[in-house]
Amino acid sequence: MIDLLFVIAPDSLLLDIAGPAEAFRLANLHRSLQGQAAHFRLRFVGPEPNARTSVGLQLAALEPLPEQLPTPTWIVLVGQPSVHAKKASPAITRTANWLNRVLHGQLGMQGCPHRLVTICSGTLLAARAGLLDNRRCTTHHELLSTLRVLAPQAQVVANRVYLIDGPLASSAGITAGIDLALQLIADACGEALAASVAQDMVVYLRRSSEDPELSPFLSHRRHLHLAVHRVQDAINAEPQRDWNMNALAAVGNVTPRHLLRLFVEQAGVSPLLFLQTIRLERARQSLEHGSNVTVAAESAGFRSGLHLRRAWKRRWGGSPRDLRAQANPH
Repeated sequence: MIDLLFVIAPDSLLLDIAGPAEAFRLANLHRSLQGQAAHFRLRFVGPEPNARTSVGLQLAALEPLPEQLPTPTWIVLVGQPSVHAKKASPAITRTANWLNRVLHGQLGMQGCPHRLVTICSGTLLAARAGLLDNRRCTTHHELLSTLRVLAPQAQVVANRVYLIDGPLASSAGITAGIDLALQLIADACGEALAASVAQDMVVYLRRSSEDPELSPFLSHRRHLHLAVHRVQDAINAEPQRDWNMNALAAVGNVTPRHLLRLFVEQAGVSPLLFLQTIRLERARQSLEHGSNVTVAAESAGFRSGLHLRRAWKRRWGGSPRDLRAQANPH
């Protein structure tokens, strides 16, 4: 039995708590249906007995922060909205001091039974406790620079859904906490059980630690220009179309030259580079669902498997066959 200590400070993000907690609850349920004992004991602790969450819901009767960890324990540090996470309140300072007392020196020991799990800006709390030195970790993209300041000895990795480095597991935020929980369940209870939990939670695609934090379908969309959005929507909807600059410009109701200028100014990339990014992501998804390279190339809009392999190597290195082998090991 593993004690899961969800550490809840005032203003914690409610979904950071509920999402992973529900995944672990369902893991216990599926184990019971298989005639196995529960593997996780969920506990909710905090520096104060009551805490207001990010959405205003009050959580009451939280356990006090324990002075010792007598049993194998996974400490789950949930995040706060950025406005709170960037400054240490007295409750956060008390929690960081507690973390340092109960975990410092232990996480690096051989055979340590404990694990530190951080959701979103919870990684900043781990940094304030001095627990990230020489560890690979991540957090929400808006807080990466803050994390680097708080943990200068850590290896902060950007654009990752989650990272697992020994006893430290960190995630980029909110829904990524569910992805991380599913991976930890898979490691502890098996892939089949984790897949059952994902199905119960209606998680469409379980992301891996190699997936980017932001989907390529959402990248380069932080602008307000309607013509550029129209073109991006058209590419997302039909990447397999035989697009060229004239066809894309017609969707945006602008000239090809003007579209190129708008795309670079608003999206930071050219229209054709954006198109290739979407095609590569569509091909990657197709491969993960069992398609061969030729079918994946055709469905994504590449002229041939050779063109897909060339674009794949330029973007990521290696070959799409490597991903297909991972997705279909048998």
